[in-house]
Amino acid sequence: MAILKIARMGHPVLLREAEPVDDPTHPEIRRLIADMAETMLDASGIGLAAPQVHVPLRLFVWRGPTGVAALVNPELESLGEELETAWEGCLSIPALRGAVERPRRIRYRGLDAEGSPVEGEAEGMTARVMQHETDHLDGILYPMRMTDLSLFGFTEELARAAGSPAR
Repeated sequence: MAILKIARMGHPVLLREAEPVDDPTHPEIRRLIADMAETMLDASGIGLAAPQVHVPLRLFVWRGPTGVAALVNPELESLGEELETAWEGCLSIPALRGAVERPRRIRYRGLDAEGSPVEGEAEGMTARVMQHETDHLDGILYPMRMTDLSLFGFTEELARAAGSPAR
């Protein structure tokens, strides 16, 4: 396995729509998934999409309830009308955070790292991570989803402001 270079905001690979994965069981895809998992863990991330490591394919890895999981060719849909605003960060936008509104519950489907169909429902943080990573597959970075840029800033400054008596 290897630690991969993470593309940062401004790199064109992050702004294009990724291509579907034809064969998730191909050795190169299996190696990519393993390398992405290692890269995500090394960077202390909770999700990582293939375009973030300069590979424009529709797959991502994330820290699920049972460890690192992969979702290949994901399809997501909102469940219900409930939206939730929460802070997000991104390995491609280091040291920054922003408040993003997203559906609280989703249904997902796709293929796992073995090429088997998977589907299910997710809510809260898991739903947020899956939506964030799927956005990467569509060329969308979380600041593009923000409606209030006063809730966007450097992690260190936001933490300092949250701890100040003025707030």
